[in-house]
Amino acid sequence: MKALSAIALVAFSLTLAACNKSEEAAQPTGDPVAAVAAPAGTSWSQTLAETPDGYYLMGNPAAKVKLVEFGSYTCSHCKDFSVEASEEIRKIVDTGKMSFEFRPYLRDPIDLSTALLARCGGKDIFYPLSEQFFANQTAMLEKVQGNDAAFKAVEQLPPAQRPGAIAQIVGLVEFAQQRGISADQAKQCLADVGAATKLAKGVEAANSQYNIQGTPTFVLNGVVVDNVANWAALQPKLKAAGL
Repeated sequence: MKALSAIALVAFSLTLAACNKSEEAAQPTGDPVAAVAAPAGTSWSQTLAETPDGYYLMGNPAAKVKLVEFGSYTCSHCKDFSVEASEEIRKIVDTGKMSFEFRPYLRDPIDLSTALLARCGGKDIFYPLSEQFFANQTAMLEKVQGNDAAFKAVEQLPPAQRPGAIAQIVGLVEFAQQRGISADQAKQCLADVGAATKLAKGVEAANSQYNIQGTPTFVLNGVVVDNVANWAALQPKLKAAGL
């Protein structure tokens, strides 16, 4: 499903797109990539930097292999990938050969609320918190069922209040509080229309540049990887890139 516009994302809709994957082919080839040691006393997987686009890059900024995932917090395939691959990706990132970025792809308002909270604690906890949101996905979506009246009421709220109201309904605020995000901090992040608009515009830019058709979508060294939606399918592509 194509991302909603920045304006539509602060309106309310619970129509969830199917998460699927069918993209342009990418066939990276080349010599094996040499490992690069992290600065003394650090590890590459704990080295995080905010990119000019506002995302968080994990690892060696000069890594020869650059992997980007466009994922949705409400997509079951993205949840499965997080469970299967997060630790394996960290191991590769620690070699200094590859950097990794997770870029939230907003398919629905729950994605928006989750993305705003995932960023709320800054770069150092973005990845652990995102992984925990994925692990909580089933419980979160169960709260959607049979809650039509509450969601209908969200439509009457001012746009800046909607992400916070949605987060309360599906239990995201309490979940984040248990992981170090205070109630006041969560409220402030969820009401940040500027951040929401920036996330939405990032998705629009991704659609324009990569023609995203579903989630998860992987971009390897700037090229969309074809027919890859899980770790088992991605691993050979990474090996072909020299890892």
